[in-house]
Order: sequence, then C-alpha cells, then structure tokens
Amino acid sequence: MRRHRTAAGILLAAGALLTGGLTTAASANAAAQAPAPVPTRGASAAEQQQARTFWTADRMRGATPLDLLLTPSQAKKLKTPKPGGTTTTVAPTAATASSASADSAAPTAFPHTGGAWTGGGAVVKTSGRVFFTFQGRTASCSANAVTSQNASTVMTAGHCVKYQGSWHTNWIFVPAYANGQAPYGQWTASKTLTTPQWEATEDINYDIGAAVLAPLNGQKLTAVTGAQGLQFNGGYNQRMYAFGFPAASPYDGSKLIYCSGNSSKDWLFTQDHGVACNMTGGSSGGPWFAGFNESAGTGLQASVNSFGYVFIPNRMFGPYFGNDAKTLYDKAQVS
Repeated sequence: MRRHRTAAGILLAAGALLTGGLTTAASANAAAQAPAPVPTRGASAAEQQQARTFWTADRMRGATPLDLLLTPSQAKKLKTPKPGGTTTTVAPTAATASSASADSAAPTAFPHTGGAWTGGGAVVKTSGRVFFTFQGRTASCSANAVTSQNASTVMTAGHCVKYQGSWHTNWIFVPAYANGQAPYGQWTASKTLTTPQWEATEDINYDIGAAVLAPLNGQKLTAVTGAQGLQFNGGYNQRMYAFGFPAASPYDGSKLIYCSGNSSKDWLFTQDHGVACNMTGGSSGGPWFAGFNESAGTGLQASVNSFGYVFIPNRMFGPYFGNDAKTLYDKAQVS
C-alpha cells in the first residue's frame, strides 16, 4: 500500500507538473498574441484648469507648428508593417449624417493640392486646431472629432500627443478655429493616447494619436460639433480629402486648409498613404477622409496628416488605419 500510494503520488505530481506546464505555455502563447496595451496619459483636474486659462488668443496665434520631415537616413531605418484585416466602418453621428445628401456631390474641389476650404459642411466644425506645450514651448497641430461612445474623442497624429520621449501638456482642441477665435470653445484633454509602436520607438507607420476631451459648460464635444465616421482596413488607392490647419509658410494657421486627390501607397519606406499636398507644419493630425461628400462635408476618416520627405516636396503622407489604429480608437472611445 505504501508503494502504491507513493507511485500514485508520483503520478499525481507528474500530472500537476504537466498541467502546470501546459497552462504556463498556453498563458505565454495568449500573452504573445494579445495586443500591447494602449499608452495613455491622464491629465488631472488641476492640469485641465491650467490648460483652460493658459491658451489666450495671442498664445494660440504665436504657437509654433509641429512638423515632421524625414531625411533619407531616417527613412532607411523604418520597418514596414504588413497591414491586413477586415474592413470596418463607423458611421458619423446622426446629427452630422443628417446634413448629408443620399449621393455624394460631384467633385468640384477635386483634385486640389492645397487651399482654403470654402465648401462649408460638417467638416468645418469637426476639424480643429490643437495646442499644447512641447518641451517648454507652445506648439500646434490639428485633429478631428469622431463618432465615439463617450462623445468626446478626437483623432490626431501620434507626434501631436507625444514626441521625442515627452507627452505634451496643456493640451486643448479648438474646433472651427479662426484666427485666434474659438467659436465652439476650447476643449481640454482629460486623456491623450497613442499606439504602442509610436510610444516605444516613434515608428512613423503608427503615427496615430487620440484624445478624450473633458465636458465644457455641461456638454460633451460631439453634441456641439457633430462627429465624423471612420474606416479601418479600407485599403489603398482611394479618393481622399485631407484637412488641417497648417501654420508654416505659405500658411499662417488662421483657417482650415484642404487637399484632395487619388491616394497611392508610399513606394519608398513605409506602408502609408500618400497624396499630392502642399500643407505645412501644423496640419499634422488633421483628418483624411474616404467617401467624402463635398456638399455635406462628411466622410469616413481613414488616416491623418503625418509627415513628408525632405526630398519629395508637396506630398503628404498619412498612416494606414489598420488593426492597431482601431485598437487605439476603441480604447479612447470608452475612456
């Protein structure tokens, strides 16, 4: 009986070890397959209050536009991702969508390599200028309000929330910005987010950011501005409209600028979209729309203004909105 009990004990112990090994292996495999957490920075109530009072009209006018121009040596270091996945779309909010006609308007502003948007529509209110403090100086980018569960989410570029190892502070979004004026208010960020790849190595292929904005005067952002829809894994070579608030010459950041054209896949170093466009620094983070309706000013956001190459003038590039962009958006909209 003693031997029998000992043998049984050995078998039980071996089984436990085997089960434990399988469990550990399964856990490790699951961990390997699980997406990396979305990097997030929260802003305290005190920080939000500081941002509200910090941004005067003069400070907004004087903010330095943030710009990304890649040199050949920088471009050669990039590692190209492999986009792929099921195409997913998110509809605009009912208020924004209601202004759209059943069919897209005939393209009268297409193609265009850069100029003031005079078409009106929802994009005038959903697009805005972003202001923040970056390494001790005031700076600016662009962003766009999107449909979200929290009714408070904007999409922008990764370098417009975190750059050169530093998260930006005093972060605000000014929809429909017009030469120092904020007709729909100045909205402070309670959280800013980016992709794991941008946070870790500032991989330009994942230069995507988001912000969750605190309520203003008892209202949530998209109740005031409306919200555009989104498209993930939508493919390449689409008719695109890009918007932003470039503030470097020949522009001054005072108005909404747009470009439009047939996009192409970057043939050099990235997996990004490219379109002929002369927008300059400050336009970073502005939305790219597929299926854009000119008369309604609505579309599905499929990228953001990200960077240009110093050796290819007048061409803008924007990251592919794939699975990682969707994971970022999903995290932001429930934050």
